[in-house]
Formats: sequence, structure tokens, C-alpha cells
Amino acid sequence: MSVNKQKIGVDVGGTFTDFSCQLSDGRRLGFKIPSTPGDPSKAVIEGVVELIENHNVDPSEIDLFAHGTTVATNAVIERKGATVGLITTSGFRDVLEIGRQMRQQMYSVRLEPETPVFLAPGRRRFGVIERIGPDGEIITPLDESSVLEALTSLRTQKVSSVAVALLFSFMNPVHEKRIREIILDNYPDILVSLSSEVDPVFREYERTVVTAFDAYIKPTVDQYLSNLSNALKNKKIGASLQIMQSRGGLAGAETARMRPVRLFLSGPAGGVIGALSEGKINNYKDLITVDIGGTSCDIALINDAKPLIRQEGIIDKYMVRVPMVDVNAIGSGGGSIAWLDKAGGLKVGPHSAGSEPGPACYGRGGVEPTVTDASLVLGLIDPEYFAGGRFHLDKDKAYNIILEKVATPLSLSVEEAALGIHRVLNAQMAEGIRFVSIKQGFDPRDFVLMGLGGGGPLHACELASELNIQKVLVPRQPGVLSAAGLLSAPIEHEVSASFGKALKEVSLPEIIKGLEVLSTEAHSLMKKEGVSLKDIEICFSLDICYIGQGYHLEIIINLEADDPLGKVYSDFLSLHDRVYGHSVEGDVRIVNLRAIQRTPVFEKKGQPQLPSKSSIKETRQILSDPRIGFVETKVFDRSNLIIGQEFLGPAVVDQIDTTTWVPQGWSASVLEGSMLFLERVGN
Repeated sequence: MSVNKQKIGVDVGGTFTDFSCQLSDGRRLGFKIPSTPGDPSKAVIEGVVELIENHNVDPSEIDLFAHGTTVATNAVIERKGATVGLITTSGFRDVLEIGRQMRQQMYSVRLEPETPVFLAPGRRRFGVIERIGPDGEIITPLDESSVLEALTSLRTQKVSSVAVALLFSFMNPVHEKRIREIILDNYPDILVSLSSEVDPVFREYERTVVTAFDAYIKPTVDQYLSNLSNALKNKKIGASLQIMQSRGGLAGAETARMRPVRLFLSGPAGGVIGALSEGKINNYKDLITVDIGGTSCDIALINDAKPLIRQEGIIDKYMVRVPMVDVNAIGSGGGSIAWLDKAGGLKVGPHSAGSEPGPACYGRGGVEPTVTDASLVLGLIDPEYFAGGRFHLDKDKAYNIILEKVATPLSLSVEEAALGIHRVLNAQMAEGIRFVSIKQGFDPRDFVLMGLGGGGPLHACELASELNIQKVLVPRQPGVLSAAGLLSAPIEHEVSASFGKALKEVSLPEIIKGLEVLSTEAHSLMKKEGVSLKDIEICFSLDICYIGQGYHLEIIINLEADDPLGKVYSDFLSLHDRVYGHSVEGDVRIVNLRAIQRTPVFEKKGQPQLPSKSSIKETRQILSDPRIGFVETKVFDRSNLIIGQEFLGPAVVDQIDTTTWVPQGWSASVLEGSMLFLERVGN
């Protein structure tokens, strides 16, 4: 990509839509506007208009428009997906409902379904006559009349999308492809998802589920991306629309529309990639990121400059086998509602006031106390400078709603209640950090905590103190880092296939042959993106487990090593020991092969040093300890801090997209790239 062009990244969140624009002179411009939940594209276009009209961005000079979207996830959460039909091999129509033996709630008095039957209820599931064997041989040819019969019934039920998941189609997709031809010949308006293309690996239930999810969200995502692409063209933006995938790489809108299930956790992935890019500026490679927005908190771990990737994730309580950045999302954000349970205990979240009506202090009709209301009462937020002055916050409304709903019922002062709200929220987020670190075999004390989002820098130091983490980083534009991360992300495509052989029974040439087939397919996807093929980075990996084990680990294979398979085996033992706490010398098998191709990661350069001005803008009364009361605290203007500047807490750093709180016992300094470095002192 040309360095003298302009690039735009847009991340749609539950409360705000974030924009990051890299100008032609290398400067970054970032801002937020309220999201439009009814139609997320409206906020996107509003921001584009602002860039063009107020910031002199020339549409013809934009060569990258990257977008992180919650459309796929929201379609599931809000149950606004398509009416889906499911076609399976005869006798397997109820796989979607039966699920697996393992259940999350084994001993509840009242059991709830744990399989996503809503995707395709029994009346919309049909088995067709055909059979592919485990080696890919055709045992029973496809009976096309049974397909037509199923389609006739599905059509009367007004399905708009069909998922096809046949037995062993990952070994031979011929029957699935023929069914698609039949569907399109007879009902060309119906969208089709094939398991052999969405998830061509073994495990029948998981493959059926992810294919059904793909079909469920495909019409919604297809319409959204089509409308947005057209709207951008109407604004004379010539750059093609690029979408962030859940694994942390970009894909063209056309490719994303083909495999929409890869867009789950699109937005949080952008934040992790942005954090990785920011950390590299000052050589911080081991990070725990805490991205606090209006409705949720997304926590991720970066080890040795690589974000952890998992091969399946949870979407609205359902396990979905989609490769994604390992993000732990919890319902703790600035808009999280504080409430009392029946025993009088203080709770925060997971319900959120969102952007409509928003916290009480927004003055938009919110009638519940939120974390933002508590922050305002404690003096941590400037009511005149919230979101860069786009909002005026009403401190009296925040005070009164906390008094009514929390303080009076608990016989506390309003200030004590506000502190309690913060402490409950911090405890929840600390537990979320333990989940992504200790559970994976990592000690959080060995990492640097990076605060992201509109609320991350406000809570980062208190979180670090609770976890005994000594160092905190705050990027230059943390509130819009998910959008900025889109500008640093590579174009990436991942292709996998089942293998299913014991490691000791295969030869390296056999594995290389399988990887080359996958690489060719990934190469084809990259070519569609218009990527210069000479710039592509290629990575191969194997999913490996002990023979008889139910879960596998992804191990990178270095084909240039002296003994690639021996190295894979030793790496598996080491990773198994770290993740599960033990490993033994035993027979293992290769479950899947995987090829990943990506463009080189754009190395973000540090921001130029800003001119020296008075960095202290004012003082503010802030409460952090009820025993001491409100303390006169210096407030720094982030835009006037210069590289090398140092100061001690307590202090507040204001900027357009967030507020950073530096408590007593912490020091602050400005690093290369205008990164704010916070460190505990006197410990």
C-alpha cells in the first residue's frame, strides 16, 4: 500500500463507533460518534462524512477502508438471522439437537437446551439419501429426488438460507456441491452454506453447528456489507471494503460475504492487533489487553508478540468452531448497570444502558446507575470533555440515581456507593484476566497490562494492583485502538483440512503434499484480494492430540528444521504441559492440517514529538480513598505531553477518546510513540 495515501479504520461498538484515519503525512486522527444500533452503517457513513467535511480527507486518496463489525454476532444474540433449513445425510437430521454428551449444566434441577436448535428446528431439518464413506468413497449415490422433496417443503416454510452438512463431506464434497447446484437451479434466491467449505474437518456435530450458524447470519451480513460497499462508493471512496476476521486478519468484503461465520468477534480482534502493533514500538511483546467499552470488557493475551488463537469460541453461550483471537468478553463496561440482588448485594452488569438511553448522566432518559455515573461522581471524568466534548454529562443526575438506587438502600454515602461500583467492576475484570492467563498456563505478573477502549485506561492501574502486575501501558489513542488496529492488520486467509493419522505412521513428504494443497487454496483467496503474491508470508500448522484424547493443540511446523516432525512432537509436549499442567511421552495423532497466508504486518512508526506546552490543564477534586476524601489532583492534557516527561500519581490524563487515572503509588512517563508508561513505585 502506498505510504502517501490515506487509510481509514472503523470499529462499530455497542455504544460508540470508533474511527482512526492515517493521514498522508503519517499523523493519526481518531474520534468517536454514537453508534446507531438499528442500522450500524449509518454511524459509519456519518463518520466518513465528518472526515471528508471537517478534516479535509480526500475520498480519492483513501486506499484502505478497514471495518470491524458486530453485525454477525448481533444477528445471533438478537435472534435476527435468517430462516434456515438444514440438509443432512438421512438418519443424521437431529445431530444439531442431540449435540455432545458433555454439558455445562450437569446437575441443575432445571436443565436448559445447550444446543442451538433455534438455528433449524425439527420441521426445517431434512435427511437426504446419500452416503460418503470415511475414506471419501461413494457408498450410496445422491438421490436427487429426495433433495427436491426436501427443498419443496423448505420453500413452503419460507427459508431464505440452507445449510448442507453431509456425513464425511470433508473427505469428498461432491454430494454437497451437487445439492448446491440443485438449490440454485430451482431457487436462485436462497443462499447456501456447505460444511465442506465452511469447516471441512471431522466431528459431525461441530461441523453441522458452524455451518448452520454460517447460513443463519449469511443474509444479514451479505445485505449489510453490500449496502455499506454501495454507500462508500456513493461517497466517492474508491478503496475496496476490507473486513476484520475473528482470527485477526483482513478479508475483502466479497470473501467475507462467502464465509460470514469468520466475522464473529471481528471488533475485539482489531483491538488485539492494534495492541500488538503499539507494543512493538517500545519492544513490549508480552501483553494482557483490557479493552473496556460501553457494554463489555474484552480481555486478551499476547505472548512473544503473538496473540493467542483458539480454534473455537463461544457465541451467545454456544460453542462455535471458528478460529479466533482468544478474547474473553465479559459484561463489564462503562454502561454496565449497578443493581442490588435479592440479598442486598451490589452487582454490576452484565446488563448495560448502551448508547440508547445510555447512563443517567447522558441525559437521554437513562434511569439506572452505571459505571460511568460512578466515575463522574468520583471526579475521574470531566463532564465538559467527555468524548472530546461531544457530550455534556449531567453530574447531578448521576449523583441522584446512585443515591436512589444504591446508596440509600445500602445506607452508604453516594461517594462510597460509587467507589463500591468501581471495586465490583474491577473484581469482575480481574477474574476475567485470570481466565485468559492462569488458565492458559501464564502468570499475569510476567506481563504488562495495556488499557484500551474508552474505559481501559481509567481502570488499568487498579486492575494491575489487584493482580500484582507492576507495569501498565496506555497507547496514544486507546479509545479508538480497535479502529487503529485495523490499519495495522494483515490481509490473511486460513484453510484447513482433516488428516486423522498417527504421527509415527506418516512421512514428511505426505504431510507436505497435504499442506501444498491447502496452500494453493489459500493462495487463490489471496489472489482475489489483489495481493502481490511475492509479499505473502506462509505459515503451516498441525492440530495434534494424544491418541484417544478429545481436544487438540495447534502446533506450528517448520519445514526448514532439521527434523520437522520431531520438533512438532517436542513442541506439542511442551505446550500440553503449559496448558494442562502435564505431558507424557506417548503416541499422538495429527487431527488437521492448516495453511495460513498473510501479507506482512505494517510496522507502525512512532508519532513525532509534540511541541512543548504547559501539559497541566487544571486541577480536579477526585476521590479514590474514602478515608482521605476528595484530593486536589493535577489533570494533564495528553496532547501536550512530550516524550521523556515524567510525573507521579495521583494524576489524571485527559484526551479526546479516554481518561487515564494514575493513582497514588504509581509513576507515569512518556515513551517513544507517545506511549504512556505507568509503573508501581515503592513496592
